[in-house]
Amino acid sequence: MRFNKIKVLETMFSTGIIPVFYHSDIDVTKKVVRACYEGGISVFEFTNRGEFAQEVFGELSKFVAKECERMILGIGSVVDAPTAAAYMQLGANFIVGPLFNPDIAKAANRRLIPYVPGCGSVSEIGFAQEAGCDLCKIFPGDVLGAAFVKAIKAPMPWSMLMVTGGVKPEEANLKMWFDAGVNCVGMGSNLFPKEVIAAGEWEKITLLCKNVLVIASEAKQSGK
Repeated sequence: MRFNKIKVLETMFSTGIIPVFYHSDIDVTKKVVRACYEGGISVFEFTNRGEFAQEVFGELSKFVAKECERMILGIGSVVDAPTAAAYMQLGANFIVGPLFNPDIAKAANRRLIPYVPGCGSVSEIGFAQEAGCDLCKIFPGDVLGAAFVKAIKAPMPWSMLMVTGGVKPEEANLKMWFDAGVNCVGMGSNLFPKEVIAAGEWEKITLLCKNVLVIASEAKQSGK
């Protein structure tokens, strides 16, 4: 299902939490997405990290459109424009990458789809914003830290930022990031413990999502 750019960004900011996940098994992936959806998650980033990831995403996109119609599905770990174009054809509502590639920005802008590039410096963020990227990803977050986000917001307060890496489903951690000034966070392995996935305990993921959304909401309020 296709959502417009404004809706995608508004939902990212209002929920604050974007799960980041990859699995080569489409059935496992579907169950994880449904568990997140039932836990109140409305934005989900599937990552382009394994063999035949596009095939898995294509099936997932059809599943989400039918079974989780309010879920906004996007693709992560994209580093070049041809890959971005392929995923947009498969229904990706946003593109996330570990780096900034101007060619991806052009392809995404042409279709009015948000491109969230990974940036590790003030200059990269500035170049990405010039290329039309409304939201930039601070990556890797655990290396750059919350102090880097604060430093960015001081001279460039208009910046809309997401952080991935070093984000945990804990009150102190989320409060640190939102207090620093991020608009949303991407959360991967800490939201999907390997043992939970292996055991198929999907209800635990649903509960974890519910809890982290409450924590994020409180953290965002305290950060204002």
